[in-house]
This record gives sequence, structure tokens and C-alpha cells, in this order.
Amino acid sequence: MTGAQDVTACMVVIGNEVLSGRTRDANIQMIGTGLAALGIRLKEARVVADDPQAIISTVNECRRRYDYVFTTGGIGPTHDDITTDCIAQCFGVPVERHPEAVRRLVSHYGDENLNEARLRMANIPQGATLIDNPVSQAPGFCLENVYVMAGVPRIAQAMFDGIKHSLRGGMPVVSQSVAAYMREGDLAAPLSAIQDEFTDVELGSYPFVRSDRLGVSIVGRSTDASRLAEAMARVAGAMRAAGHEPDAEDPTGSGQSI
Repeated sequence: MTGAQDVTACMVVIGNEVLSGRTRDANIQMIGTGLAALGIRLKEARVVADDPQAIISTVNECRRRYDYVFTTGGIGPTHDDITTDCIAQCFGVPVERHPEAVRRLVSHYGDENLNEARLRMANIPQGATLIDNPVSQAPGFCLENVYVMAGVPRIAQAMFDGIKHSLRGGMPVVSQSVAAYMREGDLAAPLSAIQDEFTDVELGSYPFVRSDRLGVSIVGRSTDASRLAEAMARVAGAMRAAGHEPDAEDPTGSGQSI
């Protein structure tokens, strides 16, 4: 399914709280799904600590490898919110207090509540464009192909919704899934043969357990909806040939069921 025309992206999740398990990331799925609808393939997601060297090296590597890089986390008002400074170092530019960002914060907090810590959220790398934040007004920003957004899922979603119209994508990727209560290994050989035939469809196998019953969900992804439907029909047929009726509902929630 991949080719020279593919538009690719990487996501960098920043935060010790995610690595420690204290906070569960909810943004990878949201951004991955949103990008797929635009024809942009999220090829990689990394989670890095609140460590300048880790953030700078990761972002620099990813921005050279992928068409887009999206970061979440580390742009708040506290001492450990260091993403802005790190992105500035990636591009070798200074951080400046952005007048429009200040105006938005004043509008949201009022002069009496806008302390120096909150004003830090108006510090933006020189040359960056603001990403709107309709939830709490503290903006994200974009510098070349790097989009820096908040880690709070509701705010990250609002920021992504505001920028997605400006992203250049390829052909949208559509997905379907089919599941059955059977062992994954019993479907391995026919699934491999179907994948060899449908090289323009990406097939993934995901085992699950529901109500103490073993099953497998096969998720197909492609830019060609008709080829995808044909491949998934073949998968359903292979399940039936093995003596297992495909389930109408995908228990993993990993795709649009057929």
C-alpha cells in the first residue's frame, strides 16, 4: 500500500508521566485516525521523557525523516514544560514572547490572574505560527513541519481540528475489519496467501479474548476501497472455510466491521 506518493508523519509524546504509567496517552489514536482520513500515514510514535537532549535529538531525527511531526505535552506553565525551548534549539532560533499569544492569555485569564508562570505559555520560537487553542487559549505552534500541541486530550483534539485543513495529504486510507472466534494460527496460512495476492492492502492480525473465548480480528487498510472490500471478503471466506463464522462485531474496536 505504501509508495513514493505517501505522505508520512511521526508523533512524539513528551512527558515523564506517560513513561511512568501515571498518565495514559489518548492522543496517538486520535491523531493517527485523523491523519489517516487526510491520507497521511502515521508511521511511528515515540514517547520521550522531559529531558532536553532526548526531545531535541528525537524531534531533529523525525523532522528530517517524515513529512510531518506532531508533538504533544510539555507546553504548560510549570518548570518541567520544556518543549518550547527544546523545539527552538532544534531549529537554532530564540524564544520570544509572542504578542498575539499574550493577548489571548489576557483575554482568557484577565490581567489580574495572568502571572509570570502563565505568561510562559506565550513564549514561542521565533518564526513559528500559532496553533489556536479554543479551550484554554494557550496556543500551540508550528515551525516548518513540526506541530507542537498540548498533551491534554481535549485541547490536543481542538488544536488538531484547527490545523488539519492545512495539512497536505495523499489518498485517504480506509479500513475494514472482520473477526471470528478461532485461533490466530489456524488462519495464518490462508491470510498469508491473501496478503500475497492483495499487495495493495495492508492486513493485520489481532488476537483477542472475550468472555474467555479466543478469537482473532483481521484489519485491512488501503487507499482503494474496492480492493479492500474484495480482500476482506476473501478473509471472511477463509474463516468460514476453517469452520468459523465471522462475527458481525469486531471485539477489538480496531476497524470498521464488515
